[in-house]
Amino acid sequence: MVFFYTLASDPSMLCYVGRDKYENEELIRWGWPEDVWFHVDGHSSAHIYVRLPRGKTIDDLTEAVIEECCQLTKANSIDGCKLSNVKVVYTPWANLKKTAGMDPGQVGFYKSKSVLSYVVSKKKADIINPLEKTKTERPVDLQAEREQRDKEIQHEEKMRLVEKREQEKLQRVEDKKKSDLKNYVGFMDTSNMTSNQDPVDLDDFM
Repeated sequence: MVFFYTLASDPSMLCYVGRDKYENEELIRWGWPEDVWFHVDGHSSAHIYVRLPRGKTIDDLTEAVIEECCQLTKANSIDGCKLSNVKVVYTPWANLKKTAGMDPGQVGFYKSKSVLSYVVSKKKADIINPLEKTKTERPVDLQAEREQRDKEIQHEEKMRLVEKREQEKLQRVEDKKKSDLKNYVGFMDTSNMTSNQDPVDLDDFM
């Protein structure tokens, strides 16, 4: 079961959370390239994910979305929810690094430079309370959803390639027509023409 929230700052974005550390393992494994991961730095907390629209990156997150997700992350930390000035780190899902020997739910990073942070000074009830009211829970086949997403991407890329090749083919035909027309005009230029008749000698008529 996965928890879902509707962000007031951007309802179009999917925000979801694992129930426990074992489900977090599945979220880490089957996350999407469009996902951004949030976690309280230095303390245990829920793994909060936000799924961006395709084509968007972490740089497209607004300040309001970042604050709302960080407030939610802080609120879902046993220690962090009691503290002030809590640092929340966030990074693209693709930057999460899982190695042998790590505990369930534990992750590292491939690139530390790709890890951003936001400090939550205190809980904001006007953000958290409405957000908690949107919370829903439903079973999700994370593997199936990821595989379906990948199939759709592959199909779209295949169709783009087919369309590109078709456009290139049409362009070659058009270029050939222009080339043939240019050669034909050059051929019909009277300055390039020669007669197959002998020139007339006017002295023959004298």
